[in-house]
Amino acid sequence: MFIQPSKLPARALAGMAVASFAAVGVALVAQHQFGVKPCPWCVLQRGIFLVLGGFALLGWLVQAQRALRQAALVAVLLLCAAGLTAAVFQHEVASQTASCAMGLADKIVTALDLEDLWPAVFMITANCAEAAAYRFIGLPYEVWSGLLFAAMAAAAAWGLTRR
Repeated sequence: MFIQPSKLPARALAGMAVASFAAVGVALVAQHQFGVKPCPWCVLQRGIFLVLGGFALLGWLVQAQRALRQAALVAVLLLCAAGLTAAVFQHEVASQTASCAMGLADKIVTALDLEDLWPAVFMITANCAEAAAYRFIGLPYEVWSGLLFAAMAAAAAWGLTRR
C-alpha cells in the first residue's frame, strides 16, 4: 500500500499548510506584479491564511502526538470558519459599499499593527468596492479565498474523524 491510512491526517495538514502559504503567495504576486490592490477584508484573510498555515504546519510537525495533532486540526477548523466568514462578508456586504474604512476588518488589522509589521503583505491600498472589481478566472478573489477555506475546513473535519 502506497499511502498509510494513519499518515493521512498529517499529510492533509501538510497540504493545508502549503495551500495556505501558496494562497498568500498568489495574492502577493497579484498585488505586486499585476496591480491588484487589497482591501481590509483581503488583508484580514491573508492574515488568517498565514496563521492557519502555521497551525497546520505545527500539526504536521507533531503528527506522532495525536492530541497535539487533533488540537492543531481544531485550530485550523476554527480559522477556516473565520476565513470563510470574512470571505462571505466581503463578497456579500463589504463589496457593495463605497468604503469599508474602519469596519471590523480594518479595526482588526489596525489593532494588530499588521501594516507596520509587514507592509508588503498587510498594507491596505483599496476600498472594498475597488477590490470587488478584481477577478481571477472570472470569479472575484474573495470567492476563491472562500472556496479554499471551505475545502480546508472539510479536510480538517475529515482529519478529526481519523484515528
